Amino acid sequence: MSSEQSEELADRLTRNLKGRERDLQKEAEAKRREVEEQRRSLEGEREEARHRAEREAEDRVRAAEEGRLARELKERGLVAERGGGLAVTYGLIERFARLVLEEESRQVPGDVRLSLKGGASTGLYEKSRLRRPEEIAHLDIPSSLLAARQSGLDHIDESTSYVYREVTSERVHVVMMFDKSGSMAEGEKLPAAKKALLALYIAIRRRHPDAVIDVVAFDNEVRVLDLIELWECLPGAFTNTAEALHTAHLLLRASRATRKEVYVVTDGLPESYTDVDGRVRSGNLDAAMEHAVARAQELATVTPLSFSMILLRSEHPEYEVAARTITRLLGGSLVITDPARLGVELLVRWARGTETTRRAVPPEGGAGLGAGGPAGPMAAPGAAARGRRRRADRRMGG
Repeated sequence: MSSEQSEELADRLTRNLKGRERDLQKEAEAKRREVEEQRRSLEGEREEARHRAEREAEDRVRAAEEGRLARELKERGLVAERGGGLAVTYGLIERFARLVLEEESRQVPGDVRLSLKGGASTGLYEKSRLRRPEEIAHLDIPSSLLAARQSGLDHIDESTSYVYREVTSERVHVVMMFDKSGSMAEGEKLPAAKKALLALYIAIRRRHPDAVIDVVAFDNEVRVLDLIELWECLPGAFTNTAEALHTAHLLLRASRATRKEVYVVTDGLPESYTDVDGRVRSGNLDAAMEHAVARAQELATVTPLSFSMILLRSEHPEYEVAARTITRLLGGSLVITDPARLGVELLVRWARGTETTRRAVPPEGGAGLGAGGPAGPMAAPGAAARGRRRRADRRMGG
């Protein structure tokens, strides 16, 4: 073999070896990538399995916690089984309403905040014999001692004990009406109205446990709701203010309450009305306003009546004009405010309402206390100051 052939063969072998080397390197790189991909895949599967196990554990813990919470809520009467699921009860709504009232009360003036605590006080007291052991805290010691001495006794006993008893004969009937038309779905208007009415409801109940309270929702139609229905109600169609005022009239006209109040929460002007055939008509704003005016005049025949309208602020001046017209016919007050201040405005108006009381009656024995007791139907001098101190004590938790 010649030298040229030898060199050519050597070059060919060299090229073949280099090509084979490159192929081996490519195969090694491919296998390395494959192994790396498998490793990443296994790590991903392992990580996914770990996350899945964590989620399953969290779900089990959450399910157990939800089950425990549901059992506790059912045991406390805060939720109940309904339709295959859990539904809120009056107890839960009432507890929530109390929390809302406490939150809203922080924003009202100090004098109003005091008047929202505890039972209502008339400030009018009568002196009469002890009837119940718990009345001993209001004992009139001088009168009781004098009655005991005049009866020949050395010590005060039940037969000679006289107490100051507050006269509380006021009967209260409140109608709370709120607009749930479609426009109330904008922003936080409808939730704010619900919370404000719940707070007002509890405030009334706190001061007057026997009060009659009607909650009325209105859009095209009018419905009287309980607290659960109030919280769960959804926005509807147009605003039938006339029918709402008519419903308030029907609820109050036969009421024997000495304090009758109507609160209306709305965000607009009358848009619909109910004709003589009982059909709801909408689209004619002038006719809707005429019917609202007529129903306002009808409601104005209820006495005594305190009327308040809370209008949620709007860019449309005609809304305020309509609200002022209705309020003026009812001799009431109009407040224009934002949803965030709605609860405060309602509480302020309720707390500052006028209360009626009856005169104190003389204790047993006509003009005197009987059995030679001190004369005079009312408390002795200084009783008014003591009455004020008692009211202050109650407001502070005494």
